[in-house]
Amino acid sequence: MARNGVQFEDVQRAIESLIQRGDAPSVQRIREVLGTGSFTTISDHLREWRARREENRDVPLPQAIPERLHDALAGLWQQAQEEAGEALAFYRQQSDEQVEQAHEEARQAQRRVEDTEQRLAALGERLDSTAARLEEKATSLARIESEAAHLRGQVEERDQRLAMRDRQIDTLSEERDRMEREHHESLEQLDQTHKRRLAQEESRHESAENRLMQLLDSARHEKQEVEKQARRRQEQLEERIEKINTQLEQQRRTLQEEERKVRDIGQQARHHEQQLSESRAREENLSGLLAERDQEMARLRTELRVLQERLSKAPMPPFVY
Repeated sequence: MARNGVQFEDVQRAIESLIQRGDAPSVQRIREVLGTGSFTTISDHLREWRARREENRDVPLPQAIPERLHDALAGLWQQAQEEAGEALAFYRQQSDEQVEQAHEEARQAQRRVEDTEQRLAALGERLDSTAARLEEKATSLARIESEAAHLRGQVEERDQRLAMRDRQIDTLSEERDRMEREHHESLEQLDQTHKRRLAQEESRHESAENRLMQLLDSARHEKQEVEKQARRRQEQLEERIEKINTQLEQQRRTLQEEERKVRDIGQQARHHEQQLSESRAREENLSGLLAERDQEMARLRTELRVLQERLSKAPMPPFVY
């Protein structure tokens, strides 16, 4: 059944127009004349037109023709019908070929559509695979950035700990210098105290010069003993301070080594766990050394205060007037 739209009369008028122009009617030419219509509808109408023309091909001459003209026109009519039949057969063959060509083009177009759909499906699968790989790479990149941020945080934390160790070392150095100054000041104050006492005793007890000389000798001897003990204490303090300086120097070298390791941490990221464990052990060792040094410094301060108190409270021998 032909679809509604282009009617048989429209196709018939287009065929007559083509015949008048001397063109053989075909589906493509009829559609060009009409400017619309599907190939199937035009092909059905063209087939119907040919069938009707085939039915009218053997129609005899009208009987109303005069007898004298009947024989003359009969040959011409027969010749015209034969020529029309041959032309119709030619047009039919040509039309059938064009219809078959159109069908073949339609089948090729359908195959191209199917090939295009298959390529689109393959491209879709490839796009999905590419998207999955991109998502996997994005996840891997995010993980790498997270690990890099974690390493940067560890480096910053290590730098902060090293800076805190440097401040502690500076504080200890200042404390050591302060203790040395206090020790020297104590010795000077002790010497000045003895000198003032001797001067006072000399001014008040001029008549007891012999006794004073004895007392002076005793004071000098006592002072010598005190100075000897102070020198021993000072030597001990200096020796301990030297040890502390040695330990501080070792700690500085250790910290410098740590700083070098920190600078190389970017190249040694795969071993950072082992380095962190080693660093923790060294930090615990340093903390223990610092604690021991703090205890030693506290003990030295205590001994120094005791020594100062003993010197300040040492009883003077009685004078004989």
